[in-house]
Amino acid sequence: MENIFNDRQNPDSVIVLLHKISQERKGNNQIVSNFGVLPPNLLLEPMLRNWLLEDIGRGDRTTQSLLANPKEGQAQWVAKAPGVIAGLPIAARVFQLLNEKVSFVPIVPEGAWCQPKEVIAEIYGSLDALLLGERVALNIVMRLSGIATLTRKYVEQIEDLPTHLVDTRKTTPGLRILEKYATQVGGAINHRMGLDDAVMIKDNHIAAAGGIEAAIARIRSQIPYPLTIEVETETIHQVQEALQHKADIIMLDNMSLDLMREAVHVIRQQDNRVKIEASGNISLETIRAVAETGVDYISSSAPITQSKWLDLSMNIH
Repeated sequence: MENIFNDRQNPDSVIVLLHKISQERKGNNQIVSNFGVLPPNLLLEPMLRNWLLEDIGRGDRTTQSLLANPKEGQAQWVAKAPGVIAGLPIAARVFQLLNEKVSFVPIVPEGAWCQPKEVIAEIYGSLDALLLGERVALNIVMRLSGIATLTRKYVEQIEDLPTHLVDTRKTTPGLRILEKYATQVGGAINHRMGLDDAVMIKDNHIAAAGGIEAAIARIRSQIPYPLTIEVETETIHQVQEALQHKADIIMLDNMSLDLMREAVHVIRQQDNRVKIEASGNISLETIRAVAETGVDYISSSAPITQSKWLDLSMNIH
């Protein structure tokens, strides 16, 4: 199989290869979701270097003692549980930071649903690099695959409806850019990446400003033109106030289904351009009923905060 993960002059080549594999899998009648957009090397590599330094410390006592004269070898990554695979190109970069000659060949694409005992990647190169990078690379892919797997389950509950699942800022400190990448692989849409992406006026902001009207007026006078304003609401009165002062997005937070349906009707009747987001206590059991109220987006932290790592292993041959 073609391997272009070693092409350090062309980081976009990773995306090209994954797209090619994805099309091949579709041709074999295997369902593959869209994969997310990888963070650029400028952001990714310092993180990976720090994680490798944390694990290696002053040196790998075991590997360096066994392999005084490193030799070439190969390994396979194997799934030990069913789930969606996410993070393979990131794992490839881990090994390449240790030895740029390592070849990391994905057998499945990002977003593929894999079964136990299925080979998901093959790695060729210096055995010391394979052993040094094993834990960090596996940890990343196991974490991201767990998120992508649970995200996929949420998305499947509403896939025949026009409502989209979006993630939240409830992420592990230092891992947000990767955890949000994993939700994309699972089929969700990223909500704002940080506080600088968009304005979201929440209950505490409303309390601090003295009301929705004051909050929107003050913020709109200071933010750059392209930024949108989202307002969190809990009552129909707050919904009407957000509409009156031209909020771009209205969040219906912790509303009952009946109240949510009423709020959607009010918004659609008054301003059909406004996007509607539902949030609060979303679960696999409730997400479809919430989507059927007619909201545009459902935000949930559950795919990240409630996901379990997907068990994978590396076997050297």
